[in-house]
Amino acid sequence: MKITRLILIRHGLTLWNKSGRYCGCKDVALSKEGKAQAKRLSNLLKDAKFDKIYSSDRKRALQTARIIFKKAKIVKAPLLREINFGAIEGLRHKDILKKYPVIYRNWIKDPYKTCLPKAEPMNEFKKRVIQGITRIVRLNPGKELAIVCHGGVISILIGSILKKNNFWKYVPKGASLTVVEYKNGLPKIKKFNETKHLE
Repeated sequence: MKITRLILIRHGLTLWNKSGRYCGCKDVALSKEGKAQAKRLSNLLKDAKFDKIYSSDRKRALQTARIIFKKAKIVKAPLLREINFGAIEGLRHKDILKKYPVIYRNWIKDPYKTCLPKAEPMNEFKKRVIQGITRIVRLNPGKELAIVCHGGVISILIGSILKKNNFWKYVPKGASLTVVEYKNGLPKIKKFNETKHLE
């Protein structure tokens, strides 16, 4: 029985993450701390053998992938970009509450029912992510794959496997590891939000 194994890596920290700014489609680089986190991941995965390495095409994911996998070939996967937060990109919680108090509170409560101004609707984001992951799994039967992406992307996949729409619950920490295995096309979560390597 062929098992396709996905090692999902959330990129390391950025200055925007650290200061609580919403960072979705904006192309923000890793911070010094984020680079150090990626180095720890590199040590952790140094003996792992991957058949293919995929990364979101955002700078923070590509930088994380480069630090971990050095000169290995990295396949860009634009479908695995973070959600576009629209009008709240780069803003902090307290600033958004002043600017969009009602819609923002409703969106926090249920991002599937409320869409922020100029943002990507959650259902469309989900469709895009699942399409991207499904394509990768279909192209690589029985392979060991590394995928460097974003918290929202991993949350969407985990929520979709568990058939839950609780987006915020499944956002993993920066530079964490999540493992999903596909057997006969059916996914199973083997590990979620592993961060021991960062302690």
